[in-house]
Amino acid sequence: MRTELGSDTIAVLTAAGLVFLWALALGIQKYRQISTSPDAHAHPYTDIAHRAALLYSFAILLIAVFVELSAWSCTVNLIAAFVPIFFFVSAIATYQLHGLRRDTDNQLREPVAGTGVYMTALIVGEIGGFAVLFAGFLDAQVF
Repeated sequence: MRTELGSDTIAVLTAAGLVFLWALALGIQKYRQISTSPDAHAHPYTDIAHRAALLYSFAILLIAVFVELSAWSCTVNLIAAFVPIFFFVSAIATYQLHGLRRDTDNQLREPVAGTGVYMTALIVGEIGGFAVLFAGFLDAQVF
């Protein structure tokens, strides 16, 4: 039996599923680093990537609920949802890369050029994207 969901919700749920699968795969990377490390620890950024992917996958599920219950158009919902999802995915990828390279335990200690701009965009994008969806939910379901 197929549940009738909007195409925007289906897209966001697909993203949640893919990020959750990524989190599970990162568990393999984490286990491999633990099992081959003399001190039985994964690199800190491998651990962060694994945990972040798990948490972000559930955050994306929450976003999907607000997409489904939003008053806004499919296009507005998709843009508002995929802006934070883009930043979630880019964060996980960055953490995984640092974990594989084992090049730092604090990527902000010596930031690369553009880090401040990226962080500002992340803040505006994540909060702004969700605020749009939350406003759409309030418009459709509360007011």
